[in-house]
Amino acid sequence: MLKIPDHQVAGHQARDGKLGPLIDDSGRFYKPLQGDERGSKEVAFYTSFSSNTRIPDHIQRFFPVFHGTQLLEASDGSGLHPHLVLQDIVSGCHNPSIMDVKIGSRTWYLQASEDYIQRALKKDRETTSLSLGFRISGLQRYDGKESGFWRPEKKRVQGFTVDDTRVVLRKFVSSNSPTDSDSERDCSFASAVYGGSTGILAQLLELKAWFEDQTIFHFFSCSILMVYEKEAILKGMSSGAKIKLIDFSHVLEGKGVIDHNFLGGLCSLIKMISEILTSPDENPNRSCLQEYEKNHSYSENGTTE
Repeated sequence: MLKIPDHQVAGHQARDGKLGPLIDDSGRFYKPLQGDERGSKEVAFYTSFSSNTRIPDHIQRFFPVFHGTQLLEASDGSGLHPHLVLQDIVSGCHNPSIMDVKIGSRTWYLQASEDYIQRALKKDRETTSLSLGFRISGLQRYDGKESGFWRPEKKRVQGFTVDDTRVVLRKFVSSNSPTDSDSERDCSFASAVYGGSTGILAQLLELKAWFEDQTIFHFFSCSILMVYEKEAILKGMSSGAKIKLIDFSHVLEGKGVIDHNFLGGLCSLIKMISEILTSPDENPNRSCLQEYEKNHSYSENGTTE
């Protein structure tokens, strides 16, 4: 049986009669194809990428497994609609903490329509994309049975500044309440999630090494999902930390040129996470943190207002 994903933190959602992705119990994620050329472009990318022998296996693992396309009843009740059939990245996870990070200082490209360029450029200017080379698009952090998930509202996420981003990357791997302004971010899970030979930083560095050489694709408006499970850490098990690249409606041929736009944003994210591991007990800006906490409180439904 198809159902609405519980752990989608960004993008179009299949709620309130809207068209959005669905999942099943077998570990598959059904993403509706966009009606314009973006849908066909994403299918073309997955088809090309999954069969490209120039992509090493250790890089393939950072992309969702592609299972083709399928006609399914759309979530908005409009009838049959073509869907991408992909690996459900959080299948098997009970209460995953997830962050969606859109990579690149520029999410538009010259071949796009003027309307798309202007909309993308506006978002890039209003967020941290231009200043940092990436922006947080959405996140959730599991806190426990009583408080559930901390999920900042979409408008709050869109308003994150550079300092907010530093704070949130620390809060993402901290054990204390995300709304407690009197305590420092303890970053108690940083070494288990970001650090180690199999942690998120090591995976990002592996991805970076590939991007330093690959000239096959240029990725615009693509995101990196960072996922881990807090409960596993508390039980003394592996955090299950992993990264996956998603959203490939705006991938172009590299034509022998390195994708400096994506690589630059990736390096910026790596630098910020490295700083957390180097100085986990230091807050980037105490006054900024207090102001952020003051304006980001839990609402009754577990999100922040």
